[in-house]
Amino acid sequence: MEKFAELVDKLYFTSSNLAKSAILREYLKSTPDPDRGWAIAAIAGTLNFDLFKRKLIKDLIKSRVDPVLFDLSYDYVGEMSETVAHLWPSDQAEATMDSPLPSLNELVLTFKSSAKKDIQDILIDLLNRMTPNQRWALIKLGTRGLRIGLSSRFLKKILAEYAVSSDIQVEDIERVWHGVEPPYTDLMQWLEGDAPKPDISEKITFQPVMLSHPLDEVDLPRMLNSDDRSVQSEDRWQAEWKFDGIRVQLVCNTNGKALFSRTGDDIGHSFPDLLASIDENTMSGVFDGELLAMKEGKILSFNQLQQRLNKKKPSKQLIASIPVGMMLYDALFLDAADLRELPLSQRYQHLATWYQKHNTAKLKLSKALTYRTINDLQTLRETANTSEEYIEGLMLKNLEGRYVAGRPKGQWYKWKRDAKVIDAVIMYAQRGHGKRSSFYSDYTFGCWQDGKLLPVGKAYSGFTDAELKQLDAWVRKNTIGRFGPVKEVNKALVFELAFDSVHESKRHKSGLALRFPRIHRIRWDKPADEADQLQTLKNMIV
Repeated sequence: MEKFAELVDKLYFTSSNLAKSAILREYLKSTPDPDRGWAIAAIAGTLNFDLFKRKLIKDLIKSRVDPVLFDLSYDYVGEMSETVAHLWPSDQAEATMDSPLPSLNELVLTFKSSAKKDIQDILIDLLNRMTPNQRWALIKLGTRGLRIGLSSRFLKKILAEYAVSSDIQVEDIERVWHGVEPPYTDLMQWLEGDAPKPDISEKITFQPVMLSHPLDEVDLPRMLNSDDRSVQSEDRWQAEWKFDGIRVQLVCNTNGKALFSRTGDDIGHSFPDLLASIDENTMSGVFDGELLAMKEGKILSFNQLQQRLNKKKPSKQLIASIPVGMMLYDALFLDAADLRELPLSQRYQHLATWYQKHNTAKLKLSKALTYRTINDLQTLRETANTSEEYIEGLMLKNLEGRYVAGRPKGQWYKWKRDAKVIDAVIMYAQRGHGKRSSFYSDYTFGCWQDGKLLPVGKAYSGFTDAELKQLDAWVRKNTIGRFGPVKEVNKALVFELAFDSVHESKRHKSGLALRFPRIHRIRWDKPADEADQLQTLKNMIV
């Protein structure tokens, strides 16, 4: 545990990616299994259990220090783990600090195997024996809140650099990652040349998806290698609709079937109606696509789909009223054949052939759109605004490109329809997380109705670091009320919000919900009473 605490402390206070890579590779080299595997899982966020709850930590510290002191310290520091690590009574810690700490593996197994009633005593004993840095690492580990500026993708890059064979690339690690489990002993043995590549072929497991880049219209001639707006490029770029749902991956073979989110979370329990339509004995494959609210072949709004999201066990009534389907975009595997190295033109043809044989009411194939010129593409994009189906814009895909995990350049582009904008007034502010934990960076906005502001959405992106400092200072100077971690502010500052669409919502007081709200610009110049009326938003509902 001491080495793990030292590792995360070094990584947290190191900004250089090269230095972070060197620190982690040295740790992996000098640390035995399974400790280093648990460390990898903690950094990657793949620990599938909480060792203990945040509430327990708060209850323990408030029983040892003045609760008011804790609240004030927490408010100033902005991060619970660090606050507790330094406030924990030092006299208790000094009395037992010489006692050796368990290894990381021993610590994880102790918490996993202990009865719930014993967790508190184990935790107290450890906190008493630790330094502030060790306490911080323990609390972060136990509550699955470890954020040290090292993304999962970058971690896999470091693992590829650590591998003894230069033939092992990041993509090779990506392709087995979701089929191996902490503490990753088989993975580490493969990287060190002591065992073959982990075999995940028999597992129902997620494969990292391919992501797109946003496309600016001015990039089109360059992307198509032509300044001629009449250029024909159907032989190089496939155009498809970008539907308004959530990206998913469907995996099915004779060993079972599953539905994963774009980040690899198993969400099949929320959509049993889709999985029930899949015959895993005859429909083997791994499919990339969009989950949509879909009734009798007609695509419904994202607002309706949202009512199905995060429902661990949806009711029969909900399933019947808002059924779902899947728009198939691509195929990674078909009948055990790996298609990822093939160009899109061939993958799409294989998928189309498969779809003709296995067409079901729950599956639809994304169709390649016909176009000849850049002007045709512009017309198609404009059509997305008036289509009866819920379409966000266009996708342009390189027909020669293979399926690569991550966001490769020059392969897939999304050309979304123009964002809608509205002027709204900031009503509440809350601290951010991680590096923003000392700043009020999360804002709630409202529009006017009958002389009152009603909240319409939250946003925490779209501004620069310099603007964040300005906004944080403004919030502190204009606070008029407080509700726990939330500050109410003077209704005086206007923001121009951009968003993709607006829908009716029973969960919000205004009766409306925005899709992907973000800050477009700060209207320091505009009086609050000139912000938009709620009716303006209502008129935008499609």
